[in-house]
Amino acid sequence: MKKALIQALAYTAAMLLVYFLLDTFLDGSVWDGMVVSKSALTAEYCEYNDVYRFFHQNSNTYSNLAYFFFGVFICALAWQDSKNQSSAHLNWLQKFPMLSFLMGGSFIYLSIGSAFFHASLTWIGQRVDMNGTYSISIFLLFIAVYHVFYRLSWSGTVKKATIVAVLLVIVSFYEIHLLVSSGILLPVMILLIWIFTAINYFQFRKERSIILGLFGLILIIVALKIRELDVQKIGCDPHSFFQGHSLWHVLTALSSFCSYAFFRFTARNNNDAE
Repeated sequence: MKKALIQALAYTAAMLLVYFLLDTFLDGSVWDGMVVSKSALTAEYCEYNDVYRFFHQNSNTYSNLAYFFFGVFICALAWQDSKNQSSAHLNWLQKFPMLSFLMGGSFIYLSIGSAFFHASLTWIGQRVDMNGTYSISIFLLFIAVYHVFYRLSWSGTVKKATIVAVLLVIVSFYEIHLLVSSGILLPVMILLIWIFTAINYFQFRKERSIILGLFGLILIIVALKIRELDVQKIGCDPHSFFQGHSLWHVLTALSSFCSYAFFRFTARNNNDAE
C-alpha cells in the first residue's frame, strides 16, 4: 500500500505543476466562444469569477486535485490486485481489480471534469462535472450491490458484461441529469449506497470497519451542509483562498474514498500487497 500512496503523491504533484503552468501561461480568452453555464450567470458559488484568468475560479479548480489523488491511489491498488490474483488471501473486491480500476478512473474523470468546469464555467464543463459526480456514485452503488449479492455467480463473463452495463448507465446520465434534478438524483443514489453498505456491514460485521463506514456517511453530510452554505453565500468572501465549495470537493473525495475503503480493506486482509 505504501508504494500506491507514493505513486498517488507523485502523480498529484505533477498534475499540480501542470495546473500551475496552464494558469500562468494561458488566460481566460481560451474559453471565449463557449456557452457560459447557468452557474456562472447566477453566480452560484461564492468564489469570484475572474474571467481574465485561465482558471476563472482558482480555489475551486485546484481543490479538484483531491479527487485526482484518490483516483491514482485506487488505480495503483487495483494494479497490485491484478498482479496478485493467485493469492488465496484476496477479499471480494480484490478479486475484481477491474472494478477498482474503473472506480479510480471515475475519481480522475471527476477531477478533470470538475476542474474544467470551474476553470471555464462553461455549460459543457458543468455537464462533464456532473457526469463525473454520477460516475463515482454509480460505481460506489455497484460495489455495494456486488458485495451484498456475493452469493451470485460472478464469473469472468458476468463481470465483463456488468462493467459494460455500468459504463452504459454512466453515459446515459449525460441525458438523464438534464431530465431529473440533481437535487433528487444524488440524494437517492447516496441513500441507496448507504442502504446496501449497511446491509453488507450486518452480513460481515467482523470483517467490516464501522469507522470507515461512519466516516463516509458523516463526511458527505458535512460536505452537503458546507455546499449549501456556500451557495447561500453565508460567510462568503469571493476573494478568499478558502472557499466552501473547495472544501466540498475535498470532503466528498474523502467520503467517497472511505466508502470504497470500507469494502477494499477488510479484517481478513491485513497483509495488503506492498
